Formats: sequence, structure tokens, C-alpha cells
Amino acid sequence: FGISAKVARNLPIPKRPSPCSNCHPPSKITVDNPFSPMLPYIQHKHEKEPVAMNVADEILELLESSGAPLSGEEMARQLGVSRNAVWKAVQRLREDGYQIEAATNRGYQLVSADNALTPQSVRRLLEGPAQSCAIEVRDSVTSTNTVLKSIAEQGGAEGMALIAQQQTQGKGRLGRSFLSPKGTGLYLSVLLRPRFPAEEALSITTAAAVAVAEAIDQLTGQQAKIKWVNDVYLRGRKVCGILTEAAVDFESSGLHYAILGIGINLRAPEGGFPPEIAGVAGALFHDEVPPGARARLAAGILNRFFAYYSALPRRDYMEAYRQRSLLTGLEVTYTQGSQSGEGLVLGVDEEARLLLRLPDGQERAFSAGEVQIKKDFLARLRQEEEREPT
Repeated sequence: FGISAKVARNLPIPKRPSPCSNCHPPSKITVDNPFSPMLPYIQHKHEKEPVAMNVADEILELLESSGAPLSGEEMARQLGVSRNAVWKAVQRLREDGYQIEAATNRGYQLVSADNALTPQSVRRLLEGPAQSCAIEVRDSVTSTNTVLKSIAEQGGAEGMALIAQQQTQGKGRLGRSFLSPKGTGLYLSVLLRPRFPAEEALSITTAAAVAVAEAIDQLTGQQAKIKWVNDVYLRGRKVCGILTEAAVDFESSGLHYAILGIGINLRAPEGGFPPEIAGVAGALFHDEVPPGARARLAAGILNRFFAYYSALPRRDYMEAYRQRSLLTGLEVTYTQGSQSGEGLVLGVDEEARLLLRLPDGQERAFSAGEVQIKKDFLARLRQEEEREPT
């Protein structure tokens, strides 16, 4: 959990995400892409121009509302763009997973949107407090957390959610990297402006862990476990890592902002996981990812997380967190700073601290540190859970 100093600023949390008027000229916000005014702040050399995505959104609306094929010429006329711009937008939609047929003298027709991961495919599944999220989906970024931190420093509003198909510099805890190849995972970060003290920041990560585990349950039909404090396991393997980074407002002792980052492996990369993580890493699915799974998973996480987040610092999720604890009852090794040792995990308390009984009988509560599970336990767990249908 990273902390950085920041000059105090009291920014109200809007009911709906809005552009930063001090950082960029006001732009029209569309229902399907409310995050578009902030796109200049997340542009990278290898990313597509935001204008192309706006045209693609409008093309998609036309195709979805039409029961018959539409010619490129007709769509160009309606939108006031060139036919070449229409062609580029259609190609972009195809890359995003939309099946669009083209027939000579007839035009374009939307056949299927099952495999698409777009703002629209996620937004239409949002419920409750998560409906105020501003969704943006990018093809490739350095790190979704890094991008949103930059936007937060510029005054970005709470609720901005950035999803990437690939990260070139994915981040894990303690400066580690997070493998994020294209087409294999869901990489999601959310900008938050909490109104509770900085010492409550751990609750963001724990609430997110429960939200992720519950969303995985719904998608796969199998129960996910939580390895304290920020890893989610399925069938005895790590399928998700969570990284929360924040800036502290020292005058108010609160958080200026927090960035919640979530990385989930949906399938193994081509050739398998690298040797250094192959013994631990896993994925939600053994083979191909089912149609629509990425959009359903993203929406499921956002729906559950914002339901918990809206009630913080009340910890309505802690009972679910404890029930999903992978470590309870296990002998583990721990590292905290320069200290290390072994202990029996007794459980997790209301403040999400790990409770250990040390060899001398002393009981301690850990709020930070690294914990490792004995390999023989994970091997048994994998054998048991691999028998379950996927």
C-alpha cells in the first residue's frame, strides 16, 4: 500500500463523474462514454486517438438501433464524418470483440456483441452506486494505476474506472511487476476520494477482495478464497492481485485520493506463465474465455465494490472476508520489515489484521507484511479443487 504526500485539497465528491474544468476545456459528456473529457490525460503513444473511439461509440449506437444493414455513406452522412472515419471506427469495434458483417451494396450490420469489452458492454450491467462510474476501456496502457494517479493529481472525479486489455508496466505490491499480456486478463483501476481517515485505507483493499471473490464465484460457479490481504485464489492458485495506492492529506489526516487497482488472470498466456510465477499463478478458465465474461466480471466487481464502499468505514463485508480466508488454521511463515518467523493463523479481526499464534504461545495481530503458505497444503488444495467442474 503506497503513500505519498500531497497538499491538502478538499474536492467534493460529485453524484456523477464530471470533467475537471480547471484542467481541460469542458466537453460534452455522452451517456455511453462519460469519461471521454479526460481522455487526453490517459493518452499514450501506442494508444488510439480518442476521436476514433467517439465515432466508434456513435457507429455502435446506429448499428444497435437499426434492424437492417447501414451503408458507410449513410452513417457518415448522419454523423458528419468521412466514410474513411466510419471504416476505421468499424475496424475498432471489431477489434473490441463486436462481430460486424459487411456486404457489398448493403452496408454494415451488427451480428453479435458477446465478446466485446467496451464502456457500453460494462455500463449496461452496472447497478446501484456503481451506475455513477465513468468507464473507459483502453487497448494498452503502461499501468492503469499510474494513469489514474496522474488524472487524480489533475483533479479527476471519484468513480473514474479505467480498464485495459494490456499493461506494459503492470504493478504489484512492494515494487513487483504484474504480468499483463493482451487478451488474457482484466486490468482495472478505480479513482476514489474517500471521506474517512487514512488509517481506514486498508478497508478499501479488503472490500475489493470480497467484491472480486464474489464476482468470480458468480462467473465461474466455484468459490474463490482470499489470501490475506490482497490476493484472490481459485483452485489453489493465485488468479488476482489487488494494489491500492493513495495520497494523504496531512492537514485533515484523510486521504486526498486512492487508486484501487485489480488484475485478474482469465486464462493463461500463450506458452504458459513464466517460470518464476508458474508455481503460484492460475487463471479463471482453463481454455477459452466464455463470450461476454470480461464485461460481466468487470461490472460484477464494480457493482459489489461500490455497494461496500458506499457504507465505509462500516465493514459489512468482513464476515464474508473471514469465511473466505485461505490462511485460517494454517501454519505459515511471515515477514514484517526485517523480522520473520512462523505462526498459526487464527483468523482475521474486524480491522482486517491477520491474527497469528507464535511458537511461544504469544498472539499477535499483523496489519502489514508478507505471508507464505507451505507448498504441500497448496498442492492438496489444488488436487481437491481441480476435481470440481469448471
